[in-house]
Amino acid sequence: MVQPRKPSSGSAGNESVKLGDITIAKEIYIACGYTDMRKSIDGLVALVQETMGLNPFSPALYLFCGKRRDRIKALLWEGDGFVLFCGTFYLSAYRY
Repeated sequence: MVQPRKPSSGSAGNESVKLGDITIAKEIYIACGYTDMRKSIDGLVALVQETMGLNPFSPALYLFCGKRRDRIKALLWEGDGFVLFCGTFYLSAYRY
């Protein structure tokens, strides 16, 4: 069972874990080939489980690239839910 992360203890004791803190990722996986960028969190979780054969609830960052290579998505489990990052390259395409 995945345990929720606890806030880090600072000197004032009021620091909290920030949403989308990718430094918690212990590993980074890049999906081979192109991914349908219309997929949302559930679709990307299914790809991680079925295609990559990995556990999406592990402390890892999963990267996906679109066919036009101008968009990238990243999926991260934070202990109490997933965060989906989306990026677009406007001036050039990503070399994938």
